[in-house]
Amino acid sequence: MDLLSSLKSGSVAVFRFVAGCFSRLALTKGSIRTQILIFCLAMSAIAVALGGYSVLGIRHAGDLVAKTFDESLMSINYARAAGADFAAMRVASSQRLMSSNPATRAKLDSQIEALAKTLSDDLTVAADRSQSSRAAKAAAKVQEAANAWMALHRRAVESSSQGTGASELHASGMSVADIDRYSDTVSQQVELLVNYTAGDGFLFRQRALSTIKRDLQLNVGGLTVALFLSALFSWLLARRIIGPVAIASKAARRIAGGDLDATIPKGGTDELGTLLTAMETMRDNIRRMVNQEVSQRRSAQARLSDALETSPEGVVLLDADGQIALANSRASEFIRLSPHLLHSDRLDAAEPAEGDVNGFASEAQLSDGRWLRVSRSETQEGGVILVYSDISTLKQQKAELHATNLQLDAALTHMSQGLCLYSSEGRLQVVNRRFCEIFDVSPELIVPGMTLEDILEMSIAAGNHGNRTVADLLAERDRSINPHEGGNYLQHLSDGRIISIAQRPTTDGGWLVTCEDVTEQQRAESQIAFMARHDALTKLPNRTLLAERIEQAVAQAGRGLRFAVFCLDLDNFKQVNDTLGHPVGDELLRAVADRLNACVREVDTVARLGGDEFAVIQCGIQNTEDTERLARRIVECVGAPYELNGHRVVVGCSVGMSVSPNDGTTGEKLLKNADVALYRAKMEGRGTWRFFEPAMDASLQRRRALELDLREAMVKDEFSLFYQPLYDLNLDRICGFEALLRWQHPKRGFVPPDQFIPIAEEIGLIVQLGEWVLNRACEQAVTWPSEMKLAVNVSAAQFRDPGLIDIISSALTASRLSPRRLELEITESVFLANSTETIATLHRLKAQGLRIALDDFGTGYSSLSYLRSFPFDKLKIDKSFVRDATATHGAKSIVKAVISLGRSLGMTTIAEGVETVEQLDHMRAEGCNEAQGFLFSPPVPVTEIAAKILELRNGFKADAFRNAMAS
Repeated sequence: MDLLSSLKSGSVAVFRFVAGCFSRLALTKGSIRTQILIFCLAMSAIAVALGGYSVLGIRHAGDLVAKTFDESLMSINYARAAGADFAAMRVASSQRLMSSNPATRAKLDSQIEALAKTLSDDLTVAADRSQSSRAAKAAAKVQEAANAWMALHRRAVESSSQGTGASELHASGMSVADIDRYSDTVSQQVELLVNYTAGDGFLFRQRALSTIKRDLQLNVGGLTVALFLSALFSWLLARRIIGPVAIASKAARRIAGGDLDATIPKGGTDELGTLLTAMETMRDNIRRMVNQEVSQRRSAQARLSDALETSPEGVVLLDADGQIALANSRASEFIRLSPHLLHSDRLDAAEPAEGDVNGFASEAQLSDGRWLRVSRSETQEGGVILVYSDISTLKQQKAELHATNLQLDAALTHMSQGLCLYSSEGRLQVVNRRFCEIFDVSPELIVPGMTLEDILEMSIAAGNHGNRTVADLLAERDRSINPHEGGNYLQHLSDGRIISIAQRPTTDGGWLVTCEDVTEQQRAESQIAFMARHDALTKLPNRTLLAERIEQAVAQAGRGLRFAVFCLDLDNFKQVNDTLGHPVGDELLRAVADRLNACVREVDTVARLGGDEFAVIQCGIQNTEDTERLARRIVECVGAPYELNGHRVVVGCSVGMSVSPNDGTTGEKLLKNADVALYRAKMEGRGTWRFFEPAMDASLQRRRALELDLREAMVKDEFSLFYQPLYDLNLDRICGFEALLRWQHPKRGFVPPDQFIPIAEEIGLIVQLGEWVLNRACEQAVTWPSEMKLAVNVSAAQFRDPGLIDIISSALTASRLSPRRLELEITESVFLANSTETIATLHRLKAQGLRIALDDFGTGYSSLSYLRSFPFDKLKIDKSFVRDATATHGAKSIVKAVISLGRSLGMTTIAEGVETVEQLDHMRAEGCNEAQGFLFSPPVPVTEIAAKILELRNGFKADAFRNAMAS
């Protein structure tokens, strides 16, 4: 309350101080702006003071209301609640003392205890919210009486529980009357507390109403004073400003009326005084300017006469009677040459003179050939002013411009682009023939002055834009370019043509539009863009587009959509190219692409990686069974026969698959793993499919490590040659050796040939290895007895090397080994690459004296055709037939047929892989010429050659070997 009174007193003091200051300032001579500013500040201070005081009063009233409720009413309510709690406790106590049921007693005890706690809480709140100390003391007395009552109640409950009767209760100094007496005491204290709190609330309400009434009186008084001060301030401002303004207005009217000698009263230092001083200065300036203008007019007349005399234009002034009133020397010169120039009615009017609706301009030619432009205008006195301008140069320029325009028209007519020039108002100025041709609009219909919308309507009427409207075409332009800045965009016509439209702003605010038919150019660019991302042969996506599609699938996989990547490779495709030619191979690839597209869905992707390698992206798979079904369908579909250019072609297909995200989360990883799975599928028999497994990658890594070691083995000289004896069954003695390549790795140890030879063939190292074997074998064989021949295996890759004959010749020359002692062993795969060139090479080798043996005879597809094409010296019966010759009838028949075939063709037959005496006896009985195998000797190093020759030179003791095996 003290703080509120202080704030009110301070506000009133500020109000009085501001009002007094303004009254003193208003009476002094200051600027009007200062006085108005002071007035505004004073009124603002009054408004702030009244507003602040009102806010404080309202806040104070709110505090009173809040206290009335929060303190007085809440205290009364909680006091009454305490009385209700104690009444409930009395009822529960009576029931407890009268009840004999243990469960009921326990329930009532809990209820009494809860009510006692509630009573205590209500008394606490009532005391806290009370407005006087007597109410707080009354609440404390209620709590004391309630506690005493609770103590008596508990003693009575204990006596009742122990079976003590009324006499025992009386003997202990406690009776029911005592409990009732304490109950009455508590009730009286509660009633007293309620009366105290109610009385406090009434007193507080009276004080609040008194306070609000006082605040209302102060507000009304402050408002009355504020209105009075506002009226006072307004009267002072009006008195200070309106009088001087009237004086200044009177002086301004006199000056405006032309009284340049009017006296201007002196003003003060405020704005009105400044205004009067400025009006005086303005009067002096106007007087000075009038004097200057008079002087300047006189000077101008003199200069005008000089200008007329020196002007290149001829000027003649005729009075109303047609007599010359004024003529300069230039006009006199023209009139002497052509007197008729004075008679303007004899000249043909060309056009009205600019700025004169009664005038005209005409042209006349002087006798010396010059051209004049004669302009005529009438004067207010009825005379005529004639102006003669020499336009000879202009005539010449106009002729040149006309010729230039003709050339420009020819250029516009024959240019390849359509052109439209629009003015700043959007009206057509120039259009050429090519524009009409592009949009199939008649040139007679497009005329200058038309708007762009008119021309678009004509184009729509010509059927160029389908169902699109003018608004659609304008919206298309606005989306593509900024009409104010210009740009280029493409417009697609309904007949399929593509028009490139370029719009450029001109310097005069218009714009230039050029149109060009770029249909063929766009098609070419589209084709180039397509070819950059697609395979030229099959039109399938290439590696670039495949990588993008995989990245898209990876992004979708992040939303839970799985996909699989397939790597496909055609089996025996090279044979098709080599036997039927590349055109048939290309047709086969296109047919395979069509079948692959037929196997997949629209959401999937088929791509060609190069050669006979394809890839497939299968999107949205649920499980690996979906992928396996697609792989099976691809293998079956691609493996079906093809009819190509009259040839029946059959190829197989091997498939490797990786599934995201288990097998990788990047395109590179998924393709790599699918390729690893493809490699495993091809190793396991082709024409099948395999899912990627981590073990495959480990196996491939081992293979790659072996490949690296294989490349280093040549540099480190880790290879050596072993030799296996060739035994002549007719002569019963050794007849030569077959050179076999061996690799002893420093860490891996002995690496079997069937592990590293295929790798050497794949990576192209076999050519280098083969050359090394030929040189080393010839070098070592030259030291053997002359009857010993040397057999060397030559791979198909070596035969594809055009320098094979030179390599063999160099090896023989360097070692001085007789060509008749060298025997080259080849397989049927040599003929698959290019049978014609291969046979020619074999004939050249045989012409040098070398012997040619066909290895693994009977395991290929076309052995008989090869025998007919080339006369081999020897046929080697594959060890698989030799091994089964004594066990199965089929193998025995094949061996017999091969030996008979060789005998009939004059070819030596040799059985390889002979390991038992029974096999040897069977081969000898069938008439086989030679044999080799572990029965005679395993491959031995070159250091054991001499001992092996001595051992087998006297024949192979079969009986001794049989007895040794039996023992």
